[in-house]
Amino acid sequence: MINEKSIKDFKNPFDAISKFEELLADYTGAQYVITTDCCTHAIELCLRYERSIEYIDHVEFTAYTYLSVPMTMHKLGINYELLDEQWVGEYQFLGTRIWDSARRLERDMYKKSQLQCLSFGRTKPLEIGRGGAILLDDKEAYKNLIRMRYDGRDLGYIPWENQKTFSLGFHYMMRPEECIVGINKLTNNEIDNNYTHKYPDLKGIKIVS
Repeated sequence: MINEKSIKDFKNPFDAISKFEELLADYTGAQYVITTDCCTHAIELCLRYERSIEYIDHVEFTAYTYLSVPMTMHKLGINYELLDEQWVGEYQFLGTRIWDSARRLERDMYKKSQLQCLSFGRTKPLEIGRGGAILLDDKEAYKNLIRMRYDGRDLGYIPWENQKTFSLGFHYMMRPEECIVGINKLTNNEIDNNYTHKYPDLKGIKIVS
């Protein structure tokens, strides 16, 4: 059994976040990893970034997914079509390079030039309880998304008040304590891709504002 890490092993708690991201990058083959507080927010950040560089008016994705996904489309004002397609592990938002990879975590799983969003929620391959991540190899996207996930902050500024200019950001960061759990489980290979979950067909629902 490998010795488990604790928050006390890190001089700066933010270092635990960076360490978990480094381990995920090594495991998945992604050049960059950005942790978030959940997979839904990882997807939202990716959609926001993609819309900032290229207009996205319409996407298509499976009808068999969690409710938060179409909710996110409504939140962002993106038109979407639900497809009658089942999936295992991950599915793509057609018309974009974004993937919902909530139910997959495998070695060297990263797809070149894509934005893959992971989940660490209940019944997910790496079950922490809450959390998500974005896998990517786009340096410019990384520079923008890593600030966007934490209130526009550049973590190079300590204390944060020393930073005077902020791009629009969101309070979507993963907590260091959750990253510690992820570090220990990933290091000890506590990954289970055998969870199964049957999602309802969302074509029958209506979202009203």
